[in-house]
Amino acid sequence: MTSLRPWKSLKRNAIFDGGKCGFKGTQLPMMVALCTGMLFIVYRTTLFQYEHTEMEVKMHPFDSIKESAFASGLLNNLPRGIVRPNSDMELKPLWSSSSRSKTEVDASNRRYLLAMPVGITQKRNVDTVVQKFLPENFTVMLFHYDGNLDGWWDLEWSSKAIHIVAHNQTKWWFAKRFLHPAVVSIYDYIFLWDEDLGVQHFNPARYLDIVRSEGLEISQPALDPNSTEIHHRITIRARMKKFHRRVYDVRGKVKCSDSSDGPPCTGFVEGMAPVFSRSAWYCAWHLIQNDLVHGWGMDMKLGYCAQGDRTKKVGVVDREYVVHKGIQSLGGSGKKSSSNDESSKRHSGGLDPRMEIRRQSTWELQIFKDRWNKAVKEDKFWVDPFRSIRRRKPISDRRDKEKRSHHH
Repeated sequence: MTSLRPWKSLKRNAIFDGGKCGFKGTQLPMMVALCTGMLFIVYRTTLFQYEHTEMEVKMHPFDSIKESAFASGLLNNLPRGIVRPNSDMELKPLWSSSSRSKTEVDASNRRYLLAMPVGITQKRNVDTVVQKFLPENFTVMLFHYDGNLDGWWDLEWSSKAIHIVAHNQTKWWFAKRFLHPAVVSIYDYIFLWDEDLGVQHFNPARYLDIVRSEGLEISQPALDPNSTEIHHRITIRARMKKFHRRVYDVRGKVKCSDSSDGPPCTGFVEGMAPVFSRSAWYCAWHLIQNDLVHGWGMDMKLGYCAQGDRTKKVGVVDREYVVHKGIQSLGGSGKKSSSNDESSKRHSGGLDPRMEIRRQSTWELQIFKDRWNKAVKEDKFWVDPFRSIRRRKPISDRRDKEKRSHHH
C-alpha cells in the first residue's frame, strides 16, 4: 500500500499542473492582445519620433551638420554652445542705437531671398522687379556679370542690396559660390531669377501663398503665352487655373499624357525663374556642378530635390505669371538689334559670343548627362525614387491600348 502513495501524490500534482496549464490557456489570448497593443504603441511612438526628426532636419538641416562636425573631432576644442553652423545675407549696422541686441535675425518673421544676375543694360527692368519684392520682406542679392557696379547706386534700394561682381559669370556660377545652403538657411524660399522677366502680372505675396498652400517645394511662375522665348509647353500659363503640375501635349518629340511621370511633362520647372524652398535648395545646391556654369540639364533633374513625389511637389503657378522677354545679355550687348551683335563680334575677335556660349552650353549638357549616368551606375546603394512609377507605366499603356482596341 505504501508503494501506491507516491503514485497518488504524482497524480494529484499532475491534476494541479493541468489546472495551471488550463489557467495559462485562458490567459494566452489576452497576453497576445496586450503584447500586440504594446508593440503598436511602441511602433507609433517610434514613427512619430522619426517623422519629427525628419521634419527638424528639413527645417534646421545645419543642426545635423553641426553634430557631424563634432563627431568628426574638428570642433572638439570648442564648447558646443558657441558653434554657429549657418549664416545669412542680412546687412548689420556698425553700431546699435538701442540696448536690445540686433545681432540675431528674428526667427519669427518669414524671410525670402531674391537673387538675380544683372547687367547695366537691364537696369530699368531689374529696378521694376526689385520694387515688387522689397515690400514682402525680401533680401535682394545682385550678381553683376558685366563688372558695372557704380551705375546702380542712384537707385534708392541699391545700398540695401547685396552686390557681388564677377565679370562674365553665369547665374549658376554665382549661386554655387555665394548661395551655400548654410548661408541662406534663414530664408523660407529662394527666388533665383533671370533679369529679363516682366512682372506686371506678378505679386510675390500671393505667389508664396499659393506655393505654401499647395505644398510646392520647387516652382516657377507661369509664362505669358506672348513671351518672346518659351522652350517647354508646361511653363505656359493656363488661364483658368491657379497652378498646374503637368501638361498634356501630343505634338513634338515628347508626348505628354496621363501616363507621363517625369520631365518635361510633369515635375519640371525651367532654369529662368525657379523658386526653391529651403529644403529643396539644400539639395539643388549640391546638384549644381562647380565647373558646369551654364546649368544645362539641371532642370530635368531638379525633381529629385523636391523632397518627395516630383509630380506633386513641383509646379507652375498660373495665377501669378511673368513675361519672358528673351533678352540675351550675358556675353553680348543686352539688346536685340543686329548692329549691336556685329559690335559684339568685333570686340570678341570675330567670334559670335552667343554662338560660342550655346556651343559651350551644349557641351556642358552632355558632360552633365554622362556624370549623372556614371554616378547612378557607381552608387550601388542608390535607388531611383521614381523607378517604381516607370515600371507601372507599361501596364497602364497596355490597358489604354486594350481599351482603344475594345472600342474599335
